[in-house]
Amino acid sequence: MSTVKRGFEDRIIEVPVDRIWPGSPLGKSALGTPKYGTILSSIAELGVIEPLAVFRSTQHKGDYDLLDGRLRLAALKELGRETAPCMVSTDDEGFTFNRHITRVSAIQEHRMIRAALAKGASEQRIAEVLKIDLRNLRERVHLLDGVAPEAVTILKDRQVIPKVFAVLKKMKPYRQIEAAEMMVAANKFTTTYVEMILVTSRPEALVIGAKPKKRDEVSAEDLSRMEAEMERLRQDCQTVEDSMGDTMLSLVVAKGFMSRLLRNENIQGHLKRYHGDLLSSLVSTMEAIAADNRISERE
Repeated sequence: MSTVKRGFEDRIIEVPVDRIWPGSPLGKSALGTPKYGTILSSIAELGVIEPLAVFRSTQHKGDYDLLDGRLRLAALKELGRETAPCMVSTDDEGFTFNRHITRVSAIQEHRMIRAALAKGASEQRIAEVLKIDLRNLRERVHLLDGVAPEAVTILKDRQVIPKVFAVLKKMKPYRQIEAAEMMVAANKFTTTYVEMILVTSRPEALVIGAKPKKRDEVSAEDLSRMEAEMERLRQDCQTVEDSMGDTMLSLVVAKGFMSRLLRNENIQGHLKRYHGDLLSSLVSTMEAIAADNRISERE
């Protein structure tokens, strides 16, 4: 059986802020942005809702390298806080945390607001910190009510506007999942696109009382765009299907070669002694290839 390496240690720990190494310092321009001001006021009023991501330093014993959360760390220092809640990563690769994404997704914001409410913060105070009105805040609190968890998982790291979820709620769970997959495949997360999916959904895929636009209310341009996207998805699926056989053949050949190598006691003994993790991962991969090949043969 294959094993999946955990991305983080089991518990969140408090780390002294002066033991966290942020790497290159933040520029004055970053500390003067509205985003930093919001983070600063949020931490001052509600504390740190989302822990920092750190890695145990290999150069400074007892210290930690910061992987994600530079603005939060700067805010904690400015507020004079002595410690920061941290998730300790088992991987020192900072790119894992999508540093190139600077905006918080709607789903992440929803979870942060729910976490703040669970800690006892009032709706009024959260709205003031986020600079939004109470009605908008409550909409964000209930953003995912009625949305299938599988669809949420698919869209959790995407920049989806909140109105998209209101449209998804008009669909039954299995159609929500299909719609989420279609949005990801087309890289389109707009209300217009999900409404086109809604319009082309069969009545039995919609919840009772949902009233999508009538087909004659959808513009010819929208229908043409949807047809083009569906055709592109069909071609992509066909390409994957056509290449799957060749890919599986290559994997089976590679597996056979590695099996012959591992039958050599000297090679296997060396790997077991000096590279146990590598050997375990290799064996798991070979077992997965064999299982996939058996399934494809039955099909």
